[in-house]
Amino acid sequence: MRLSDVGVFLFFINCVLSNNMIFSRFLGTCPFLGVSSKVETATGMGLAVTFVMGLASLFAWVAYEYLLVPLGLQYLNTIAFIFIIATLVQLVEMFMKKSLPALYSALGIYLPLITTNCAVLGVALLNMNNGYNLLESVLNGVFSALGFLLAIVIMAGIRERLEPSDIPSPFKGFSISLVIAGMLSVAFMGFGGLVK
Repeated sequence: MRLSDVGVFLFFINCVLSNNMIFSRFLGTCPFLGVSSKVETATGMGLAVTFVMGLASLFAWVAYEYLLVPLGLQYLNTIAFIFIIATLVQLVEMFMKKSLPALYSALGIYLPLITTNCAVLGVALLNMNNGYNLLESVLNGVFSALGFLLAIVIMAGIRERLEPSDIPSPFKGFSISLVIAGMLSVAFMGFGGLVK
């Protein structure tokens, strides 16, 4: 889907709802399930992913178009994108450690794992595979990250509400999280017909 064909609003709807990174493409499920126990932590993780994914889309496009393609090194795009993402995650981690120590502690191991979050790498690779220009790449990165943020916050809100509930013992813990994720995925499938 090209931005010139549908406009910014439908491009946004497509990235956030119709082709949600978690519920449609099943990318980024590790932090989605691991950090979604509290809304505050989930929001922090979602915002960190949004920042990294938006900037990674920008820098990945620039590196691909102005470095890899002219040198005929397109086959190195995955390695180059991982390097870009790792650098951005280190910057976010240093900022959070200094400015937001409580959130930094709450995110724990999941913050450095943004480097290996397949959603971040997936968006960069999808941008190249779809032939997006710079604006489309950045918007796809930011909008897809907002879809990730929406998904993880919804999941955290549901899990917080279920915390005091009397859940049957076979469904306690991780099991109920998978059931919720499946139900949310089915609900998000309903948005599939909004944008063609």
